[in-house]
Amino acid sequence: MSNKQQWIANKIMNLDALLRYVHSKRVRGSRIVFTNGCFDILHHGHFDLLAKAANEGDILIVGLNADASVKRLKGNDRPINQEADRALQIASLLVVDAVCFFEEDTPLKLIKSIEPDVLIKGGDYTKASVVGATEVESLGGSVVIIPFVDGYSTSSLITEIKKL
Repeated sequence: MSNKQQWIANKIMNLDALLRYVHSKRVRGSRIVFTNGCFDILHHGHFDLLAKAANEGDILIVGLNADASVKRLKGNDRPINQEADRALQIASLLVVDAVCFFEEDTPLKLIKSIEPDVLIKGGDYTKASVVGATEVESLGGSVVIIPFVDGYSTSSLITEIKKL
C-alpha cells in the first residue's frame, strides 16, 4: 500500500479511534465539524456540502450510514455502493479529515460521543429537524444548514440511469 493509500485508509476510523483523534485535535484548539449521510453516489451537491462544511471549522468528520442503515432508510435497492467503497470515496476527499460508520438510522449516538462544535446538514432540513441539534447547542455549539445545489440528488441520478 502506498503512503497516499495508507493516509486515506487511516481516515476511516471506528468510534474509539475517532474519539482519540477528536480529543487530540480538541486539546490543540481545533474546531470540530460533523456532518453525516449515506453518500451513496457522490455528486456535485455532496462535494458542495462537504467543502462548505469544512469551511465551518478545522476538522471535518463525516458520519457514514452503514449499509444496513441505508437499506432501512432508502429501501432494498440501496445502497448502490457498498459501505467500504463509500467510505473510501469520502476519505479520499482532501476536505474530509475522518470518516466513521454508524449502524443506527440516525447519528445521534455518534454526535453525543463526538460533541462537535458545529453540526452541518443539507438544505432539506430545518434546525428543528436536525438530529443532535439540541445536544450540540446545549454544549455551546452551532447548527448550520447548507442549501442544496439545485438539480443534484442521488435519487434523481438513479432515476436517470434507469431510463438509459
